[in-house]
Amino acid sequence: MMAAYAQQAVDTASKAYGRTLDFSGGSVAALEEVLAALTPSEPENEEYLTRLWGSYLGEVMVREFGGEWTMSLYPGSEFSVPTVVVRGSRLYPLMKVFRRLTLGEDENLANFYRLVRQRLEPAKLQ
Repeated sequence: MMAAYAQQAVDTASKAYGRTLDFSGGSVAALEEVLAALTPSEPENEEYLTRLWGSYLGEVMVREFGGEWTMSLYPGSEFSVPTVVVRGSRLYPLMKVFRRLTLGEDENLANFYRLVRQRLEPAKLQ
């Protein structure tokens, strides 16, 4: 399901925003540009946008770092969310996108991805 949403994000980014998303780490900057172009949405649309763009961000992590999708409790809450697990590290791409959509540019996805890469790449080489 997450891969299908991610593919839909690729198509939407191309058709609606003129951005190329290719599942590489470098494409997260283009994803950030798409989210920056979005106007504040209605609450009922936030769930769909979170799922669409968060699935893409998660698929990049799965492909770049060899992770896998699972469901797990979000820290400090009582609800399960789609989670990317990479060698024991739990990443919550949908929650990150939700924060980007609701809190704005301080939650920049390209900056976030750089931090994730710094943390996970050394382990990737081992």
